[in-house]
Amino acid sequence: MLLAFDVGNTNIVLGVFKDGELIENWRMETDNKRSADEYGMVIKQLFEYSDLSFDDVEDVIISTVVPSILFTLQHLSQKYFNKKAIIIEPGIKTGLLIKYDNPKQVGADRIVNAVAAHAKYDGPLIVIDFGTATTFCAITEKAEYLGGTIAPGLKISSEALFSMTAQLPKVELEEPGKVICKNTIRSMQSGLVYGHMGMIQFIVDRMKKELSEITGNDKAPKVIATGGMASMIAEGVECIDEVDKMLTLEGLKLIYEKNRKSRIKQKEAESKNKD
Repeated sequence: MLLAFDVGNTNIVLGVFKDGELIENWRMETDNKRSADEYGMVIKQLFEYSDLSFDDVEDVIISTVVPSILFTLQHLSQKYFNKKAIIIEPGIKTGLLIKYDNPKQVGADRIVNAVAAHAKYDGPLIVIDFGTATTFCAITEKAEYLGGTIAPGLKISSEALFSMTAQLPKVELEEPGKVICKNTIRSMQSGLVYGHMGMIQFIVDRMKKELSEITGNDKAPKVIATGGMASMIAEGVECIDEVDKMLTLEGLKLIYEKNRKSRIKQKEAESKNKD
């Protein structure tokens, strides 16, 4: 089995693959203060609840946008699975041509999403990830990662309204059904949710135009959404074609498969050196 970690600023999503199929997944809070042992015990409970065993984990792969937690998860992988985890970082095979000014600056999650989206939906593509930040990525038919946009996510915007104002309360992120609202909570929900929808529609429209100009291709990009708020936002806009909640985990599996042969050779070389 392959154990995949998708580490975001707010949540860690774990996935277990067996024979290439995602058989289980969980979500937990990202906590920099947790030790490898604390994470290990939580994951052990999740495994046991799903009748899975640590002994069956053949490899571990990690994508993280939180550098401070990487050492903890590497230590966890080594201690509890006896594996040196594969990290999504510069130098790993992805199959993408990164056309960012500085490819090292592209978030690991954005690369992983792009790999999965291109494999599943071809191209050209626009991938939107509704996480702590809302990110937009443009990918061509030739698997060229062109770049994109990063905007505050819904939860960040909601927290900012609450923390930076004296009288506005915390609110649940849900559609109020109207934009002319008659109380503060509904008014905030309207501004947050419908404002985000408007941003999504505008940026996607601009991206489609720019993609066509860059590639000289009039083929309409397919727009794929992933992340916690993807379903709610997709219901209120016309520009999203597919919602794929497991996109990042599937991307991690695909990248693992692209690096599996070199991984085996590396392990064989390490084994010979020990002998």
